[in-house]
Amino acid sequence: MNTYNPDNQRLFFDDLINCRELGGMPLTGGKVFKSGIALRSGSPSLASSKAHELLKQYGVKTVIDLRSAAEVKNYGNPFEKDEETKYVNIPLFVGDPDLKEDPTMVFLETHPMGDFYIMVLQELGKEIVEVMRVIAENNDGLILFHCAHGKDRTGIIAALLYLLAGATRENIVLNYKVSYEYAKSFLDPLIEARVENMRHTLRSDASNMEIFLDYIRDKYDMDASKYLIENGMLREEIERLKERIIN
Repeated sequence: MNTYNPDNQRLFFDDLINCRELGGMPLTGGKVFKSGIALRSGSPSLASSKAHELLKQYGVKTVIDLRSAAEVKNYGNPFEKDEETKYVNIPLFVGDPDLKEDPTMVFLETHPMGDFYIMVLQELGKEIVEVMRVIAENNDGLILFHCAHGKDRTGIIAALLYLLAGATRENIVLNYKVSYEYAKSFLDPLIEARVENMRHTLRSDASNMEIFLDYIRDKYDMDASKYLIENGMLREEIERLKERIIN
């Protein structure tokens, strides 16, 4: 029987969008994804001004911002100038998602979000490896990685980490699809304001992660390490990352 419940990983319900501990995910061989290594969330500049301090009190000392340069410029990040925290911006979006004419946003008018996730894999492999290296090499406190709503770019990194560690496809999809539910109060007004053919970009339909995982199955035999090696990560770096995240 599957006993995984993503609700048990939730944190800071009212002060941070879709914030979760990665730890607690069951893995093959009776192992589990380690707690106290990484958190995922929406941007700490949204929802509540308390998010910054709450995360620091919780033990976050490294922040990986997956938003584009335009997003960081437009919305800021309270960790960017925090001298007590290591802040790195590794964009998994090229351009500005707030612009209707942005090529990626135009693409999404006729494509599911899962196709965007594949685009990120294909075009931003070096950036994904850079994110993985930061996680592998961190020895000081918790890491937080986030995008805007903690759903898409954050979901890609979480899925790859879980694949690498040995989580099941079923649980990776479950972990992904609850994002909309966890951010519903924030996202629903945005969905209502969007034109019909773009509302899907603010949901986390299970089919999006299925598309993503099908691609990794077909191209990499469901082995995330093959993808990371193809994009420049060394095998010893991958083993070090696995040691950090598998308990």
